[in-house]
Amino acid sequence: MNTSPLAGAAGHEGSHLRRQALGEFVRSARSRITPQMAGLPEGTRRRTPGLRREEVAQLCGISVTWYTWIEQGREVSVSPSVWSRIAGVLQLARAERAYLFDLADCADPQHARDDAGGAPGPLHECVNAINAPAYVLDRAWNVLACNEPLRDLFDDWPARDPEPNLLRYIFLDPAARELVVDWDQRARRVVAEFRADAGAHLDEPAVLALLDSLSRQSPVFSHWWTRHAVVEREGGLREFQHPRRGKLGYQQITFRLATHPDLKLVMLLSGNGDAGA
Repeated sequence: MNTSPLAGAAGHEGSHLRRQALGEFVRSARSRITPQMAGLPEGTRRRTPGLRREEVAQLCGISVTWYTWIEQGREVSVSPSVWSRIAGVLQLARAERAYLFDLADCADPQHARDDAGGAPGPLHECVNAINAPAYVLDRAWNVLACNEPLRDLFDDWPARDPEPNLLRYIFLDPAARELVVDWDQRARRVVAEFRADAGAHLDEPAVLALLDSLSRQSPVFSHWWTRHAVVEREGGLREFQHPRRGKLGYQQITFRLATHPDLKLVMLLSGNGDAGA
């Protein structure tokens, strides 16, 4: 870990720039919202367009001083629920709301409750156009779309399962232990990867039901879940012992979709096996 004074100064400067950008963004958004848009009487003539700071603070249920400090880029502790109220009062569009929470460096509480609504139609076409094994996962790691090379690699598992879920396959389907090389190591890492993915969604019914089911049915999953390890989903070598084609190696690459950030497109590219996991 880099603990040099220069690294600390750079981190402090970066935090200051984010707060400054956040304050300027909120101030600009406030200037676009008229009293009528916010459900307030127009009142007396205004010197500047948009809502007044005290009006936004009142609508958000916070003090005027606190809100003023936010616009000034000062270092204040703001909860996700307050940012959510600010985003609502300022009527931020989806991209603007995501930008707000990125600058605030916290998770959007509404983000966890957005309904992904399944894989958009073009994703099915996209996955089917890929020659390599490919599939789309939602935030609960349900397989929303997959192509023929993926079904062949997994011995037609997604077609056999009416609601294919990658975690349930890995921990509850005996075929997974035969197919996935170094299953014990991969299973441990998969749990830590899922915890990183699901951190903002742990109170969501679908995720809670999945965790409850896996914890009851898989002692291995339960063991690693209680260890609270968290790692990023990385690419690298993925090896499989295929029942008909023998040992196969692929390089895994994962993309998050710009329009559906909860969805992940995963591709398994044929590799020579020289990369680390």
